[in-house]
Amino acid sequence: MSKHFVPENLPTTIQHYIGGKFVDSIGGETFEVLDPVTNTTYATAAAGQKADIDAAVAAATTAFKKGPWPTMSPRARAKVLYKIADAVVAAEDRLAEMETFDTGLPITQARGQAQRAAENFRFFADLIVAQHDTALKVPGSQLNYVNRKPIGVAGLITPWNTPFMLESWKLAPSIASGCTVVLKPAEFTPLSASLWATIFEEAGLPEGVFNMVNGIGEEAGDALVKHPDVPLISFTGESSTGQLIFRNCAENLKGMSMELGGKSPAIVFADADFDAAIDSTLFGVFSLNGERCTAGSRIIVERPIYEKFVKAYAARAKNIKVGDPHDPETQVGALVHPEHYDKVMSYVEIGKTEARLVAGGGRPENLPEGQENGSYVAPTVFVDVAPDARIFQEEIFGPVVAITPFDTDEEALELANNTKYGLAAYVWTNDLKRAHNFAQDVEAGMVWLNSHNVRDLRSPFGGVKASGLGHEGGYRSIDFYTDQQAVHITLGDVHTPKFGA
Repeated sequence: MSKHFVPENLPTTIQHYIGGKFVDSIGGETFEVLDPVTNTTYATAAAGQKADIDAAVAAATTAFKKGPWPTMSPRARAKVLYKIADAVVAAEDRLAEMETFDTGLPITQARGQAQRAAENFRFFADLIVAQHDTALKVPGSQLNYVNRKPIGVAGLITPWNTPFMLESWKLAPSIASGCTVVLKPAEFTPLSASLWATIFEEAGLPEGVFNMVNGIGEEAGDALVKHPDVPLISFTGESSTGQLIFRNCAENLKGMSMELGGKSPAIVFADADFDAAIDSTLFGVFSLNGERCTAGSRIIVERPIYEKFVKAYAARAKNIKVGDPHDPETQVGALVHPEHYDKVMSYVEIGKTEARLVAGGGRPENLPEGQENGSYVAPTVFVDVAPDARIFQEEIFGPVVAITPFDTDEEALELANNTKYGLAAYVWTNDLKRAHNFAQDVEAGMVWLNSHNVRDLRSPFGGVKASGLGHEGGYRSIDFYTDQQAVHITLGDVHTPKFGA
């Protein structure tokens, strides 16, 4: 590998996209974008303010009220969505290089993102064509049917972990439903989002359906959430930000869909397939640099296998290859940004005072030449972690895991449920009855039995407690972006009391 791989033709400026045109901020505001491997500025991005959000919402509103998109037939919209999917796949190599450069994700893990993003568009294209709605008939008396219609301008606020793919999770169903959108990508990682505009244009998406405003959450994101002409906000991000957005949506009684933080448990019983559980719980924490909301970052292990598990897990964690994200051998790359690196490292130091460290605990040794200042954290494993420890309770969002033992099924459930979060849970056991009962009792929006996070796009995605509000995925996404209007027709004589006659 060279000292540091830089994709060809990397932009030095990143603009908004409003009403079919790339534009700077109206007031000229900008912010710097860092590359996490060297932590140096590689681009200047337009920093959206209220005026820019106003312009984007105005363009989206015009496209919704006067443009063809909301009233096109599902099949006509689906044809455009399929072209979008094909364009995403065609851009896979370029996208993966840009995503890795911008986020620090290992290139092998960035490569799958284009295929998954494309599949979101194909899936929702198929769904809107197959969509049917309820019709209810009382013979000779009444007919009721549902008239489904897009709600309007959707505000989409997306995170910096796997940004392009997670943007597709919101863009595909909102656009498929006939909404127009304003996307506010995460400020740490605006690079790949800029590809959407060209992809949509070439696929024939009408002007104004897609708009994008880059910027800081407290400025651009805040203005989007508070805008009176944006009836819907779909947000993926940190729980405290979600609480703030919830409060700000109240003023205009906006629809909200929120996928928030997680501190997901992986419960390993003594009868589990030991090797499969080790493989999966390692992948579940350390893939995507540990920057994943569904990471199984609390591993709860039955005592008869606890010491064996800890020993095997620590040995494997020490062996994980950390380094240049563009090296195909790399399994953990650089964390996204110095701010986030500092947060993760502060938890590593807290963990050293709370539990026993058996792997990692600092910066890795032997970093590639020229990357010594990169945001690298060695895969870090804490064991014998007390249930009230901060590293057991609080979301770290990095390559750091807490492992603790349990003795009974009841204790395992209590430990699994004892945080404010409830996004995912992973259960490892070969006892069928226990697996189903435990899965149904655990406080989590999604549970995987004897597997890591493998998702069917038809299934609901979302969390409980502090991990989210509402569900997306399949028809639930279509439900969020559309109004379901009940239309009633009387077929017989109407017998109305004659008030005042």
